[in-house]
Amino acid sequence: MLIDTHCHLADPAFDPDRDEVLARAWAAGVGHIVVIGESWAMAERVASLVARESRLSGTVGIHPHDASGFDAATAEWQRDFAKRPEVVAIGETGLDYHYDHSPRPAQRTAFEHQLALAAELDKPAIIHAREADEDVAAILRNHPRTRAILHSFSSGPSLLRAALDLGHYVSLSGMVTFKNWALDAAVREVRLDRLLVETDAPYLAPVPYRGKRNEPAFVRAVADRVAVVRGLPSEELIAVTGANAARVFGSRIGVPERSMS
Repeated sequence: MLIDTHCHLADPAFDPDRDEVLARAWAAGVGHIVVIGESWAMAERVASLVARESRLSGTVGIHPHDASGFDAATAEWQRDFAKRPEVVAIGETGLDYHYDHSPRPAQRTAFEHQLALAAELDKPAIIHAREADEDVAAILRNHPRTRAILHSFSSGPSLLRAALDLGHYVSLSGMVTFKNWALDAAVREVRLDRLLVETDAPYLAPVPYRGKRNEPAFVRAVADRVAVVRGLPSEELIAVTGANAARVFGSRIGVPERSMS
């Protein structure tokens, strides 16, 4: 099953035509979408979407951009929200030293707390890493019981190898289709049973959709490109990454469909 493992479907960019976006995804063969709730407000929007459609699952996280607002009340809310069965992961969380919208110590504190929560609830953590490879790798090593997914991977070899040594997953986005993509060797280095595909929609639209709003239907272009890099037929790559998604996210992936109404 073709699964978009990281999509910001609750983003206002989809407010005008979300139902049509989903219809195009199902028509393109997408079987399930993991919808990212990267803040308190966004997680509540995600919950309303997931409640209406069994082919959607949700996550709950505090993005590193918002880590300065992470406090005891936020942590309590996140723990309660994450216990819902339709919430299949914690995140996205991580470190972003490119923008530094939150102080780095606050980012690290929020990141560590969310990794611990993921282990406590036995749900994976979805990791955002930008220009922070060494610190992300070190913090992941401090949480060996946590299953993690390196989302929209574009990091260097040190973080990749740390993640692979820990048995974590690597998710690839539309960046693998870009002309300046130079990490095919990294794609081949990942164990096949640890590969995932995603859109990160509405961002990072793959070729041939560059310049457009990204959407879940375009995840097939990502899968097709990863299949070429791995030397596999596209349908085999789709089957493998779908099985990997079901394994890491749990039994909700692949449940019988219940359409939005």
